[in-house]
Amino acid sequence: MSEKLLHGNLHATIYEVDKLHSGTGNFFGKLLAHVQEAINVGEGLPKIYASIDLERARVGKTRTIENDISNPRWYESFHIYCAHPATNVVFTVKDDNPIGATLIGRAYLPVEDLVEGEEVDRWLEILDEDMKPIKNNGKIHVKLQYFPVTKDRNWDRGIISRKFPGVPYTFYPQRQGCKVFLYQDAHIPDGFVPQIPLAGGKYYEPHRCWEDVFDAITNAKHMIYITGWSVYTEITLVRDSRRPKPGGDITLGELLKQKASEGVRVNMLVWDDRTSVGLLKKDGLMGTHDEDTEKFFQGTEVNCVLCPRNPDDGGSFVQDLQISTMFTHHQKIIVVDAAMPNGDPEKRRIVSFVGGIDLCDGRYDTPFHSLFRTLDTAHHDDFHQPNFGDGSITKGGPREPWHDIHSRLEGPIAWDVLFNFEQRWRRQGGKDVLVQLRDLEDVIIPPSPVTFPDDHETWNVQLFRSIDGGAAFGFPDSPEDATKVGLVSGKDNIIDRSIQDAYINAIRRAKNYIYIENQYFLGSSFNWSHDDIKPEDINALHLIPKELSLKIVSKINAGERFTVYVVLPMWPEGIPESASVQAILDWQKDHGHDV
Repeated sequence: MSEKLLHGNLHATIYEVDKLHSGTGNFFGKLLAHVQEAINVGEGLPKIYASIDLERARVGKTRTIENDISNPRWYESFHIYCAHPATNVVFTVKDDNPIGATLIGRAYLPVEDLVEGEEVDRWLEILDEDMKPIKNNGKIHVKLQYFPVTKDRNWDRGIISRKFPGVPYTFYPQRQGCKVFLYQDAHIPDGFVPQIPLAGGKYYEPHRCWEDVFDAITNAKHMIYITGWSVYTEITLVRDSRRPKPGGDITLGELLKQKASEGVRVNMLVWDDRTSVGLLKKDGLMGTHDEDTEKFFQGTEVNCVLCPRNPDDGGSFVQDLQISTMFTHHQKIIVVDAAMPNGDPEKRRIVSFVGGIDLCDGRYDTPFHSLFRTLDTAHHDDFHQPNFGDGSITKGGPREPWHDIHSRLEGPIAWDVLFNFEQRWRRQGGKDVLVQLRDLEDVIIPPSPVTFPDDHETWNVQLFRSIDGGAAFGFPDSPEDATKVGLVSGKDNIIDRSIQDAYINAIRRAKNYIYIENQYFLGSSFNWSHDDIKPEDINALHLIPKELSLKIVSKINAGERFTVYVVLPMWPEGIPESASVQAILDWQKDHGHDV
């Protein structure tokens, strides 16, 4: 059978396996399995799950079944974005165990049976590694239907109208009547931005991220919630001598302690770098200052929690170790209560900040990105250079420049950011010290539009994230309920992957160009080809590079001009000669053409 491209959406359901041979069928075998389960050694009781693969890419996984292992029934459905060349859709049945998983068998559905878009409901024979039927001749019941991307009404059409509903199948829906303020870098000096005309005869006025953050924290009356990959207490937010603010020379740590002493609830979730221990270095391999930040707030009224990247319930021991030591929490959000725009002194509203700029050292920069000129001024107490071991302010630099974007959100979308924080705090925050909003319902207005539909300043906004049940409280337990609220079920875990889904939808809608900035741009490893690596070992399976290449191909075939701009730094942050940076550079260089 020939390989065919599946580019679109695949709706799949895994129902059940009719009869499955169990290796613990006798009394003593079952007794041994129960003992192993109780003392956590050996394989223990069988835990059967099934997965969906498009050749080398795993695209779906069921929960584990323990009670009826001879006839496991999942009845789980999957909405799968696909951009995969494949000969078969492969259904793999495995027995899970703490070390990894034991293969039971695989079933194959030819892709050519799906490409016409007809629904396929079929019992498939399960085969062993020698492509022979497994013991008891078990079969798996599945249903699939493929929807080509060209049949999507939004394909290649941008945003068709104001009625565009947002990205489908996501936890947070699109919100209307919002306001968004966009930030370029942490600060913009006066006079930097040329006059840019806007609708209604107005001109664009740039906003200044850290100055607005300083004002938001300073003026909060009830709550300040912060999450970060890194939060450093010794930075100052206001540094432009031409734009001084009263109290602007206070450090972030002292400002937060001051607000907490005034009765404002200050809760912080800071990623716990597991390498920041004495055997390595105090601030960890990533230099996040997490231990310093926790120590700074000990004994104060600020609730600062170091938040590890805990593995979910569905991984093996090896996977759990990899996640806890190699993966991070990367959300950078601030949620505060703020004054009403109309000046009503009796009411408050929720305002949120979200984006790519942490409240830590090395992040304050302007679009000038000076390497040397600011070492005696804005960066005198904030020299950051993790790329060269001998770089220092006493040697005259250079400092590492930093470019990123951020945003301030008002209206219903700001509440989604608040709910995200509450979910994370309830999962990993420990003490129940969240502000009880029902106690402030007479003060803080509920989620409501802040603009009229015909206002030039109105935004429709949708919140996306990448998180799982190990870090967010309140996800549904059952895969069926998870699917209803736009979540993805994995092996005994529920996942929100809406960031990838948003990328895919935006790329597929694009008409004229796509612009991407990212220091870690790699992915679609299922399509890589190289003699000295196994692409499946890289496990960078997201579809973004492949979707970009397919968009370009579609425009070439249509004879239409289209441009993809991908802007990368010379190397991602870190020592250029280090193994991790070299690996990323190698993958970016050698495998860009593979997609």
